[in-house]
Amino acid sequence: MKIILAGHNVDYEVIQECRSALKGALSGYGEESLTPETISAAYARISRNPLPVNELRKIAKTEVEKARKSNRNIVFGMGHSSIAEHAVFNVDIIGVSRLIVEEIEKFRLCSYTEKSQRYIRLEDDFVVPREVQSGGLEDLFVETVREQNRLYHELYAGLKEYMFEKHRDMVSDPSNRSTVDGWAKEDARYIVSMATHAQLGMTLNARNLELMLRRSAAHVLKEVNEYGTKLYEATVNIAPSLVRYTEATPFDRDARKDLKKVTVSLIEKMGASGESAIVAKDGNVILVHATPDGDEKIIASIIHSSSDLPMVECLVAAHRMSMEEREEIIRTASRHMKSYDPPLREFENADFSFEVTVSASCFAQLKRHRMATMTCQNYDPSLGVTIPVSIRAIGMEERFMEVISRTEEVYNRIREVSAHAAPYILTNSHRKRVALKVNAREMYHISRLREDIHAQWDIRETAERMVKLGKRVMPLTLMLTAGKDAFVPIS
Repeated sequence: MKIILAGHNVDYEVIQECRSALKGALSGYGEESLTPETISAAYARISRNPLPVNELRKIAKTEVEKARKSNRNIVFGMGHSSIAEHAVFNVDIIGVSRLIVEEIEKFRLCSYTEKSQRYIRLEDDFVVPREVQSGGLEDLFVETVREQNRLYHELYAGLKEYMFEKHRDMVSDPSNRSTVDGWAKEDARYIVSMATHAQLGMTLNARNLELMLRRSAAHVLKEVNEYGTKLYEATVNIAPSLVRYTEATPFDRDARKDLKKVTVSLIEKMGASGESAIVAKDGNVILVHATPDGDEKIIASIIHSSSDLPMVECLVAAHRMSMEEREEIIRTASRHMKSYDPPLREFENADFSFEVTVSASCFAQLKRHRMATMTCQNYDPSLGVTIPVSIRAIGMEERFMEVISRTEEVYNRIREVSAHAAPYILTNSHRKRVALKVNAREMYHISRLREDIHAQWDIRETAERMVKLGKRVMPLTLMLTAGKDAFVPIS
């Protein structure tokens, strides 16, 4: 057996310095070998070449143009796009709006680490959308965002004093002060607009890079188009053989637009039915659907992987078991589990479909659960706003709502010019509806992370309601869900 490190991501400036310092003296390899394309090309040859993979890599490094030609043929000619996944990029993203971070992070096979408004005190930096500028509303937009930001600083000062007094015992230990200070920041940010600057680090492979470029080119917002152009410019020369189709396609550009027209027309024609498909509801969370007999299906799946029985017989066995016998199966499957262990993959065989109405602050965290299937409506002021209890406690609710009212007046003005750009002016407290499908295994992950005592209160409340409703229909499957702090292993 050979375990060989093929390569790893290196800061691009270091690569550039190496190019300058080595001047081609790379042990027989040219400067052009400093590309991830050679790894993709070598791995593509594994299936048809008997040489060890480390030898294939060595060959690819000496024949870069040949490697690129091979990549183009295999990825685009033969359609084996997974080869492009071996080339990985790390990208700094700075100075985009909080609104388009939601668009960037829709690509769930990429990895993101984002500047958190919970931990960092915000400055007054924000994006002025080109749609707003061309519509003659820049001054009104800027004035409104600055008013929001002034209130943010007022709220932060008041909330910091409130939080430090409320948690006096906790802050007596200096190591806890940053935590309590963070609670003030995270509640103050509910008045900040989605035009506020964000930054993040992103890791993605060439296959997802190409998809992101294509979708960005097709997007209705100019900021997303600009992001795509700059991302292309930053990466185009690194692995040209793996990224080809970057222009907007009719499917990416028009499918959603056409669906909206057809849907609106059909809804108007049908009218309201008055029927309800709700399974259960708790506050902002609606359980729309769950796998029928989900507990039995999970148990049957565990029996299947632990025996030689066909699945049909496993389903019959699970159905015939007593409640105690089913519980024994689930407990045995979870007996050695720690708070950091995911449940067995068999737990993916039952699903929950929710509709949640959440603030932008809550959605910023919810969207990180990439194993979920998530689709969203637009932010909608008619859904109201989420106001932190602490803002009421310091007597700032009326001031908060005054700014919200002015914000929504400006939102309506911008909508007349550009409906797509209007959400930039909305705040982190504004809400939208999200359709969310998760399997039982992912429900454990959401519970562990978001029901934990350290989780932010907004998403913690949403997660608690999701789990509570899920337990109504699958009590055995979800019986060990809990935040990390409350997880108790089975002895």
